[in-house]
This record gives sequence, C-alpha cells and structure tokens, in this order.
Amino acid sequence: MSAKTIDREILRLAVPTLAALVAEPLFLLVDTALVGHLGGTELAGLGIASVVLQTAVGVLVFLAYATTPAVARLLGAGDEPGALRAGIDGLWLALAVGAVLLVAGLTLGGPVVELFGAPAGVATSATTYLLISVWGLPAMLLVLAGTGLMRGLQNTRTPLVIVGVGFAANAVLNAVFIYGLGWGIAGSALGTVVAQWGMALWFVAAIVRRSRGISLVPRFAGISVVAASGSWLLLRTLALRVAMLATVFVGSLLGVTELASLQVALAVYSLIAFVLDALAIAGQAMIGHSLGVGDRARVHTVANRLVRFGLLAGVALALVVAALSPALGPVFTSDEAVRAALPPVILLMALGIPLAGFVFVLDGVLIGANDGRYLALSALINVAMYAPLLWAAFESGSLVALWAAFGLGYIGARALTLGLRWRALL
Repeated sequence: MSAKTIDREILRLAVPTLAALVAEPLFLLVDTALVGHLGGTELAGLGIASVVLQTAVGVLVFLAYATTPAVARLLGAGDEPGALRAGIDGLWLALAVGAVLLVAGLTLGGPVVELFGAPAGVATSATTYLLISVWGLPAMLLVLAGTGLMRGLQNTRTPLVIVGVGFAANAVLNAVFIYGLGWGIAGSALGTVVAQWGMALWFVAAIVRRSRGISLVPRFAGISVVAASGSWLLLRTLALRVAMLATVFVGSLLGVTELASLQVALAVYSLIAFVLDALAIAGQAMIGHSLGVGDRARVHTVANRLVRFGLLAGVALALVVAALSPALGPVFTSDEAVRAALPPVILLMALGIPLAGFVFVLDGVLIGANDGRYLALSALINVAMYAPLLWAAFESGSLVALWAAFGLGYIGARALTLGLRWRALL
C-alpha cells in the first residue's frame, strides 16, 4: 500500500476523531472561561477540582485505549460479532468502575482537596465543584468505553456527532446555571454533569442498535479480559497522572495567582494534546487492524507516516498558540495578575508543542501495537526523571520554571523513552 493511500486513511480516521476529541477539552475550556470571570479564587478552585477529576477519568482511559485496538484486531480478523461483544463487555466494566468512583468521590472528595494545602476560599470552591462533578464520572467512563468501541469499528462519525452535541449542551447549560440562575461554580459542575449523562445514554443507545442479535448481558469472563488487557495501560496512565498532580501541587504552593494561571495553561495544553491525539487514535485503529490482518509491513509504514504528521501538526499548533498568547488572558479571566502571568507561560508552551506531537503520536502507535508493558515501565522512568526538575522549579518559585520543567523536561523525557522504542521496532 502506497504512502499516499496510508495518508488518506490516516486523515479519514483522524479528522472526525479530532472534532470529537477537541470537544472534551473544550468542556474544560468553557468551564475555565466562565468560572474565570467569577474571580481568581474560583478559578484556582476549579484548577484543583479539575485535575482530581481528570485523574479519576484519565487513569481509566484504557477503557477506550485498550478497547480500540482490541476491537480493530477482531474486526480485521473478520469477527465483527466478537468485536462488538468485546466492546459491550467494556461498557459493563465502565459502569461498574464508575459506580465505585462515584462512592469514593463523595466520601473522599473533601479530604483530597485539603491535601493541596490551598487557602480556605480556594478549597471551598474546589470542594463544591468536585462533589457535584463526581456524579458525572460513571457517564464519562461509559463515553470512553463507547468511543473506544466505535473507533475500533472504524466508525469515527458517531462519536463526533455525540460529543459535538454534548459540548454545545455543556456550554449553554453552564452559562445558564452560572450566570442566568446565579449558581456560580456549582452551576458549572451541574451543567457538565447533565451534558455527560446525555452523551453516555446516546452512546449506549447507538451501540444497542448496532448490536442487534448479540447478547447484551454482562459476561464476567469477558469483563475480566478487558480489565486484564488494560492493566499495563492503567499503570502507564497512573504514572502520567502522578506527574500532572505533582505539577498542580507545586503550582498550589507557589500561590493563588500562579495556580489560577497554571489552570488556564493546562486547559489550553489539554486542548492541544487532544488535537494531537486524533493522530494517535487513528494509529491505534489502523495498527490494530493491520495486526489483525497480519500485515506487518503496513504497520511500519503507518507508524512512520504518523510520526511525520505528528511533528508537522505540532509545528503548526505551536505557531498558532504563540500568535494567540497575548489574547488568551482576557478570554479566560478578569484577574489582572493572572492575565499578566500568562503570556510567558503560553510562549514557552508553544516552544514545546512539536515535541509533544512526536510523543503523543508514538504513544498511540505503541498502544495500537499492544506494547502496554513498555509504555507502563517507561512512564515510571519518566516520573523519576521529572521529580528533580519539579523540585528545582519549586525552589525557584517561578511559574515559568514550573512550565519549563513540565512542558520541556517531562515531555522531553517521554520523547526519549518512546523514541528509543520506536527506533527499536523499525
């Protein structure tokens, strides 16, 4: 198969995936912009609550990342009923884990916020947002599992429609609840929960329609296989979230202005990461399908083309972010101190985006190749490499130094370990 044909296939999967993916971080961007105009204290509180929620959901992203290549391999081998059955088992696992997370969040949400050592006003805002938002966790896990199934079936259009409508509903509900009804940061959390459950129910309905003639009853054996296949990815994601939590923790120690500014920067970076992940997820589906067919030459071609796309996309995004850096502050907050702190951080972020393009694409390539063990072990090594950089940033007392440690140091460590693996597999 020619490189041009591979490129067309990448774009066929990546473009609608991109539109669906960016809706998820846009949820956070909308929340950040609306809450940011309530004040710096509320914005800092959102920063703590959102990183806790993203960790809870993020460590379970294997529900999508393990499902996509597994379903794609079964589909490539000509077993569509088996592919659907594996995806349905993933939905049941998502619902069970989501219920556990809901109970844990309601019980431990307040104490977890206290661990960040934030001022009383910030902690109150964070706790309010967190204890409402945990009701949406089961829904978000169902969305992850449903998305993984659809992508494995090479269907990126349905997730695009569902998540796009969900984003629009989230924006409207947040504006009405926060400002129309005057519910403040609690309204932001409630609006997002309603949108999340709407998306989850839509995904379930679409999958039930596609699965006619296939039993929807949960199978313990099948659920166990899904859980086991994602165990290395779970460890890998836990390590990634430890790095993120540590970054926000250091930001909270630097001060309210620094933490609020870091929240805006991370919201923007999250959007960029999801844009680049569109290529990674296309890689998961294509490489998983190629392995199912048994075409290893195509696997190598897809991986190389994806790396090229990732670097080019990273450069393009870096130029856009750098150009927008002076304007982002007023969009997200009315706090003058936060506005002043943002531009140098955003410019430094832009510098590291091409490196992130390389990292995120290779991450998807190795997930598609079922190389979860290496991803997990290298992620632990990356955290160990990041720790001294994070300590140096804390000692400097500078938000710019903190972002340099994360956006260049930590991402650079990931580029090294993933790049070595990529070269070894060529």
